[in-house]
Amino acid sequence: MSSKTDQTTPSIFSDYIVYVDESGDHGMQNLDPNYPIFVLAFCIFHKRHYANRVVSALHQFKFQHFGHDLVVLHEHDIRKEKGAFTFKSKLQKTKFLDELSQLIKTHNFILASCVIDKSKLKGSPDQNENPYHLALGFCLETLYEFLQEKSQQKQLTHVVFECRGKKEDDELELEFRRMTDGANRAGINFPFEIIFADKKVDSPGLQLADLVARPIGLNILRPDQPNTAFEILKEKFYCSGGRKNVGQGYENWGLKVYPPQKSEKPR
Repeated sequence: MSSKTDQTTPSIFSDYIVYVDESGDHGMQNLDPNYPIFVLAFCIFHKRHYANRVVSALHQFKFQHFGHDLVVLHEHDIRKEKGAFTFKSKLQKTKFLDELSQLIKTHNFILASCVIDKSKLKGSPDQNENPYHLALGFCLETLYEFLQEKSQQKQLTHVVFECRGKKEDDELELEFRRMTDGANRAGINFPFEIIFADKKVDSPGLQLADLVARPIGLNILRPDQPNTAFEILKEKFYCSGGRKNVGQGYENWGLKVYPPQKSEKPR
């Protein structure tokens, strides 16, 4: 039987869980002229909301559209209409995308993202840096700032990445631990723990992270092109004005571009 003291003991874990995905190739050897960028996106969920609302909503969405919940949502497969996403008609595809957009719009999470412009990185002082590692540093700093705002910076927060391959995962883990041990612009230890998930795992958080990365990149590449997905994501970004200012003040806060597009440096 738990005592009253036990019930009030603070958890060693934070109230938040983070799911990560990327868009684009982080290599610098060959630049894709149509997509010369690398995007890293952190989706930050409050665990109670995630467990009670997001997980069930995503499974209900799958039951409605596929009859079962074993389909794993991948932005590339949806866009290319591969596998389970081979739609019978344009109407069916439109309904699917509209309801998926509504699901993302309705459920709360915070976005912290960094876009590396590889074409500008070439020839810069950071041209020999790994774009993935550069983006990771900015996103980890933003995550820490967010947790400070929520008074959660002293608890342990888990950051979940999808497996990419042993070599890539080992390199990422080494860099992650180096940064969290103080090799960051703030020069402090971050209480974060890295977790790798198999590509086949049915994680709602990872699937949502997979869906947000490319629309962010397209907005940076072609800001004047209509981008319905990004219009929804604008209100998810960590921003300078808190909850009262969602959809504004996110540039150089929850969304960082490097090298900077303007004269200012990332915070």
